[in-house]
Amino acid sequence: MYLHSTPSQGLFAKSRRDFSHGCIRVEDPAALAEWVLRNNPGWTKERIAAAFKTEKEQQVNLARPIPVLIVYGTAVVPEDGKARFFEDIYGFDRQLEKLFSQAYGSRK
Repeated sequence: MYLHSTPSQGLFAKSRRDFSHGCIRVEDPAALAEWVLRNNPGWTKERIAAAFKTEKEQQVNLARPIPVLIVYGTAVVPEDGKARFFEDIYGFDRQLEKLFSQAYGSRK
C-alpha cells in the first residue's frame, strides 16, 4: 500500500474516497512528510521540498516507528448521536458477518 498525492485534487472534495485502487491519497504530502520526519535530524522543510522535486526515489528510515491504523467503517455514530450507514464498497461487511456467524452462530 502506498500513501501518495494525486493530480486529481478535486477528488478530496468528494464524499466517496475509493478512487485509488488500494492506495491512500494524501491531501498534503509535504505536511505529512514534515510531521513523519520531525524526529529525523537534517530533514528540514527545505530538504523535504527538494526531495519532492527529484525523480529519484529514496528510502528514509524513521528515527522512531509510527503506528498507523487504517479504519474502514460502514456505520458510524458521530457526536450528534445519529447513526449513519455507508455502502460497503469493498465487501468487508460480508466477511465480518461470516466470521461473527462462525464464532457466535447465526442470528437470522
